[in-house]
Amino acid sequence: MGKIVDGQPSSENFLVRSRNHFTENGLNVAVLGLPSDKKTGYVEYADRLSSEHLQDIKRVVEYLKADTGLPVWLVGTSRGTVSATAAAIDFGNELLGGIVLTASVVSYKKAGAVPTQDIGKIQIPVLVVHHEKDGCVICAPHEVPSIMKGLKNTPVKKLLMVSGGDNPTGDPCEALHYHGFIGIEEATVKSMAAWIKKPTL
Repeated sequence: MGKIVDGQPSSENFLVRSRNHFTENGLNVAVLGLPSDKKTGYVEYADRLSSEHLQDIKRVVEYLKADTGLPVWLVGTSRGTVSATAAAIDFGNELLGGIVLTASVVSYKKAGAVPTQDIGKIQIPVLVVHHEKDGCVICAPHEVPSIMKGLKNTPVKKLLMVSGGDNPTGDPCEALHYHGFIGIEEATVKSMAAWIKKPTL
């Protein structure tokens, strides 16, 4: 989420910069930052499968459930989809309302890529959101259906392949390109929020 500036996260990450769109659509938002005992966070993909990382996420989820009394959904983008998927497998069936995976890591060359995890164990709703022009080599759109194929035991799942956007810039794997839903943040979040409220095929 980057540094905290004037009490707000400064990251250009799709989910962080779109957090107000979620609240505009009636959802509460909690942004997970870097763990206080790790200066660089969980940079390596394999780290996101670790019991330490999953315990961190679980504690946050338990706190939010106790604090709000509402279902908690995990929403991850890019390498955050590795974390969200691992959490759903580890404790999601008991503690989560569902998960949303945006710009998912799908390359089998990456440790923890979503389709390489044991996603058949997930028994909660799953929404997969991807840009049809995502140019990140580890998030190739044509590999996304492998996620849907592996989700064999979810009560409901949906793939939302979006299009459009304005002036993608920089690295195709970074937040200000199609990979980060540049220019269509509001519409994308609106669709995500509607599905979270009422998961349907």
